[in-house]
Amino acid sequence: MVVVDLHLQDPVPDSFATHLSPNTYLTLESAGVRRRYLAGTPLFHQGDLTRHVFLIEDGWVKITATSSRGWSALLALRGPGDIVGEMSALDSQPRMATVTTLTLVSGVLVPGERLDVCIANDPSVALAISRHLAKSLRESDNQRMQFGASNGDGRLVNVLIDLMDRVGKPGEYGAIRIDLPLSQQDLASSVGVSREVVARTLRVLRSRKTIETGRRSIVVLKPDVLRALGRSVSMSTEPS
Repeated sequence: MVVVDLHLQDPVPDSFATHLSPNTYLTLESAGVRRRYLAGTPLFHQGDLTRHVFLIEDGWVKITATSSRGWSALLALRGPGDIVGEMSALDSQPRMATVTTLTLVSGVLVPGERLDVCIANDPSVALAISRHLAKSLRESDNQRMQFGASNGDGRLVNVLIDLMDRVGKPGEYGAIRIDLPLSQQDLASSVGVSREVVARTLRVLRSRKTIETGRRSIVVLKPDVLRALGRSVSMSTEPS
């Protein structure tokens, strides 16, 4: 079920909004206030004692968490149609992660108490949140499996494949462009390796004419080759 709304035209497949009827989405939207944020703006901070959620209607955010020893991990990316902040809205516990805009982002901020009313009045909102949480759990489980099944090179290739499938835009001669402004450090923290490992892997992919890299953008020149690499155990014999 795809939501048709003035502000939400192209939700990510299987996102939170796609599990709501147009009327339910509009009701949820009317319970909040419209917001617009520049790239690099934190929406929530890890540890915050807040309960509001944010419905993303345009743009992308990254979700990161930092350990007590200062190690940072990129946990997920969320885009149009997704909801962020739902866990603290449901259990009133401190935020488990920081949510930061990657691009210009617009959407709707819904206070926790108003979300409670929407859930009480329409169980489909709770069902959509449950499906969203189940999807997030599956992503987390898959990420843990990748950590056990491949080295840093392989994990990075699979992240690039995921980005290609989720946000890639078709280019000339079958190429796919990934325009999300992710830094090498972002990529490194998403797969648990150093930035040097990411730089080396990207260098290998460029030398094979599989990708081209620009300032915060990647063009996959040979999508089929990248997928084949993702199915292999490792791109090289170097340890990660």
